[in-house]
Amino acid sequence: MAMKAWQVDSLGEPDGVMTLRDLSTPEPGADQILVRVLASAANFPDVLMCRGEYQVKPPLPFTPGVELCGEVVALGSQIGEQHSIGARVLGGSTLQRGGVNGGFAQYALMPATEAVAAPAELDDAEATSLWIGYQSAWFGLHRRAQLQAGETLLVHAAAGGVGSAAVQLGKAAGARVIAVVGGPDKGRVATELGADLVIDRHQSDFVAEVNDVTEGLGADVIFDPVGGETYGRSTKCVAFEGRIVVVGFAGGSIQSAPLNHALVKNYSIVGLHWGLYHRRNLAAVIECHAELCRLVSTGLVRPLVSERLPLTALADGLQRLSAGTTVGRVVYDASIDLPQDLPGDPT
Repeated sequence: MAMKAWQVDSLGEPDGVMTLRDLSTPEPGADQILVRVLASAANFPDVLMCRGEYQVKPPLPFTPGVELCGEVVALGSQIGEQHSIGARVLGGSTLQRGGVNGGFAQYALMPATEAVAAPAELDDAEATSLWIGYQSAWFGLHRRAQLQAGETLLVHAAAGGVGSAAVQLGKAAGARVIAVVGGPDKGRVATELGADLVIDRHQSDFVAEVNDVTEGLGADVIFDPVGGETYGRSTKCVAFEGRIVVVGFAGGSIQSAPLNHALVKNYSIVGLHWGLYHRRNLAAVIECHAELCRLVSTGLVRPLVSERLPLTALADGLQRLSAGTTVGRVVYDASIDLPQDLPGDPT
């Protein structure tokens, strides 16, 4: 059965190396499920995989799309009763496990153990966005930084995919949230997400602003998906016994940590490699999903989907994500594709 899918044949910028093709629908392995892709959110790891800069380097050619929401259409031979045909699930694609079939396609493979039920309260585009960004933010804030109610949380890139999740989860935890953004449009997004204070880094020095609003005490937890100079400056406004959570390096450079400074100021530097939990503690990932669904059901969390794109527009959307010009999640939404572009059921 044929399907449409984006493929990367060589490494480089997404809009230069992604090609939309007609391919054969993949067959699920023994421990995999095949889904009809309902939605797939663009993520920075997709950009890095296109460039060959991610820790996971799938063999060429591959289809990007590390997370998705889909309808189960076929089961591997070793799949038990945890999955059924027709179920709506979300989770990661096999791309992050060394496979080549990501979510930027009409059909995709998912590891059966990592596919979870999509909450009914969210539509498909919102559901796909509840996986990597919200899981990363939850693990970073709660498992790694032990964020407490009443503490001050500073979130960098607060209008982005993982940053917007951190803002919502910080507010849900009872923290005072300070959001750092780049520009007034992103500032309005952070305000709508619930941030108590928004700092436009193009207009103000976030170090001075944070120290001023906390009366010199600094932020108890700093959530940093940017790295580089942003990390370096964050050390100047972290509180006594504060925690800086290193989530990624979207800024493009990796700052060396001056450990003598951490010693003198008594703060902790904690890293988060969320994907590692899939190998070391998958139960914690499943428990986190249950908690996120609870927060969704109570209205405290709802993923911000800023753009819903047809499959044909996805390479451009991923390129704009790489340039830092998007907010929230840019998502491939299969519901807006033309019906004649959709193949039949491969089973």
